[in-house]
Amino acid sequence: MDTAPLSRRDASETLQQGSVLLATAVRLRRGPRGLQIDDQTFAGLARYAENFRWVKFAGIALDSEKEEETSVTWLDVIDHPHADRIEFIALPHAYRISSFLRCYKRTRSVLGDHIRQVDHLCFTLGYLFGDWGAVAALEADAQGRKFAVWFDRVEHDVIARTLPTLNFRRRIKERATLPIMKRYHRYLIGRSALGLFQGRDTFNAYAEASSNPVCMYDVHTDEGDKISPEDLRIKTARAMSGAPLRILYAGRAAEMKGPEDWIASLAEAATRGVKFKARWLGDGPLLPRMQALLEKTGLTDRVKLMGHVADRETVLQAMRESDLFLFCHKTPESPRCLIESLVSGCPIVGYASPYPQDLLSLHGGGTLTPLDDPAELGLKIAELDQNRQTLAKDIQNAALSGMCFDEATLYLRRAELLKAFT
Repeated sequence: MDTAPLSRRDASETLQQGSVLLATAVRLRRGPRGLQIDDQTFAGLARYAENFRWVKFAGIALDSEKEEETSVTWLDVIDHPHADRIEFIALPHAYRISSFLRCYKRTRSVLGDHIRQVDHLCFTLGYLFGDWGAVAALEADAQGRKFAVWFDRVEHDVIARTLPTLNFRRRIKERATLPIMKRYHRYLIGRSALGLFQGRDTFNAYAEASSNPVCMYDVHTDEGDKISPEDLRIKTARAMSGAPLRILYAGRAAEMKGPEDWIASLAEAATRGVKFKARWLGDGPLLPRMQALLEKTGLTDRVKLMGHVADRETVLQAMRESDLFLFCHKTPESPRCLIESLVSGCPIVGYASPYPQDLLSLHGGGTLTPLDDPAELGLKIAELDQNRQTLAKDIQNAALSGMCFDEATLYLRRAELLKAFT
């Protein structure tokens, strides 16, 4: 992980210079008081506004009947503290081929006008049809403009691994378009002046295609979110006392998060005599299946499915109180929950991939096991339960690893890169 100190020039030199266009797949919703965005994007835009004098933010407008099955804390954009310096651009929701083709010419023209009006450009890519970030990249390239691309995850790999869960029609469509999408993204990466890749999995997948690749982290934690020295001391002492383990996960109950493996690993730990209480914070389509599996394995008295928790501070506090953050992610993505767990002094224990390996590369603070092996994961939980000195050390190292992730610093670095290369 790159932790080289960032240059911090005087605010008069670095902050609020230039304008930037961000074209993303973030959803915008039309509420009673106008457009709304999710709370995390709301916070991220505040950081962009600290570093640019003018921010244009393009997202995808949802009609009420098209709203997706996920719990989001929506905030009115007119209440943003920098609303006078942020312009929101609502692009059509057009993931069907027919609707995308109908909207293409008009939307590309709109994006072209906004591209001409700003100094710096950053486009999030992630799909094929309906991916307006990619269309913005095509238009910027046609105008001879330098631009950055941002990837949250390895989308073609995520889709390929989740194909069995899709309906027949969707499966046929994705199989046919995946090779095209993969080449399309690599082409746009090659045309960009800067490749910003979220986490080591994404960086490893795309860096070769970029002339200027950078591994980035998208976090929303600051100094106030980090576990305090006193709480860390209390937490370490509790771990050493031999008290039953407190185990947590926070995220969607969806196939790519491996919720069934999560329960299977807990069942394995239980058979090995581990005393624990576990919670899953988050909703999702697999919650009913998870509940049935808990009943089948006899874990209903030890594991609670809490559903959606809107308050971010409640989630962070749950992490600070937990001994282990257990995860079974099955796809190459870079979920923020692992960083938030480290910031909270909660060791991450789960399936290995380049992303968590990178997070732990400097100071440790977790244990990683082979993918798709919940029995091995359950064994590791048992080993940590039996060796409380190791667990206590992991708690301390997790907090140390979490010190590297500060929202203001990371957004400043991103702004500096955009100003330098686009």
